[in-house]
Amino acid sequence: MDFYWDNNLFLGKCRLAVDSTRTRQAAFCSHAHADHLGRHGITLCTPETEALARHRLKPKRAIFRLLHWCESFDWGDLRLTIYPAGHCLGSAVLLAETAAGRRILYTGDFKLTPSLTAGAAQLPRADVLIMESTFGDPRYRLPPRQTVIDQLVSAVRTAFERGQIPVIEAYALGKSQEVTRLLSDAGFAVDQAPEIAAISTIYEQFGVRVGLRNIITTQDIPDGNAVLVVSPRTFRHMETCGTSAPDVLRFFRIAVTGWANHPQTVRRLGVDRAIPLSDHADYAELWTAIEQVSPQEIYCTHGPFDFAGTLRQAGWNATTLEPPTARR
Repeated sequence: MDFYWDNNLFLGKCRLAVDSTRTRQAAFCSHAHADHLGRHGITLCTPETEALARHRLKPKRAIFRLLHWCESFDWGDLRLTIYPAGHCLGSAVLLAETAAGRRILYTGDFKLTPSLTAGAAQLPRADVLIMESTFGDPRYRLPPRQTVIDQLVSAVRTAFERGQIPVIEAYALGKSQEVTRLLSDAGFAVDQAPEIAAISTIYEQFGVRVGLRNIITTQDIPDGNAVLVVSPRTFRHMETCGTSAPDVLRFFRIAVTGWANHPQTVRRLGVDRAIPLSDHADYAELWTAIEQVSPQEIYCTHGPFDFAGTLRQAGWNATTLEPPTARR
């Protein structure tokens, strides 16, 4: 078989694992989010993902085979080529070509619309499309990007006008850098938690401007003049350390997530506002991606189980590759 699923995706007779969190002899890593990272004998990835993986995993012994955009090379019985995925720094989609000439495209997490810190995905044509379909539900047709940016800027400005400190809760890798750049470009001062600032430094080492920012610790008392960009875990720690000082400072918590379109998201996350800023393809972009790739077969991962059924009704040969799971 050209590929198979056994609690993980494997490509070719060479059994190249893809985005495995379990240790493998060799694995392709599409990007450096924790649910795609593992400690492998050999990790195939972009230079940016290598730098992020070394920062996040701190491996004592690690071999990385670095991949560069649009350059093909042979690995076992496969010819591999990577293209930008548009998800976060270094994120890549993988095209695997078999000896028989069959083209298999694995997207990993991707986004077609360009952002300030991740660019846009490039999806080549393929016979088989193995695609992330996190937002494979029509309710997740997200607003135009500029509309979302305007919502974010307006929410931050309103918080300041009310005497509150806006707190942006976002993943440390990817969305935090994008939010910082957006708000910095809009003229706001931004404070980043240390784990976010460290990743931002790696972004800038690779020429991606994150924007002006300061670094705070969980013991710092915000002065109320800057937007805080933190992970949800960091904010909870700040509260337990007494940093929130509720009788002196008031926070307005803003989650940036594609799940903002769900009516229960604000309550589920315990925030004051949810802004639909996502680094994943939304429902409309999933369909656009399929049209671009024009595959004969589609295998859906990380999304609602019935998305493949919707594709079949539209005439596509689609299957769910793995049990559905909820992601960002």
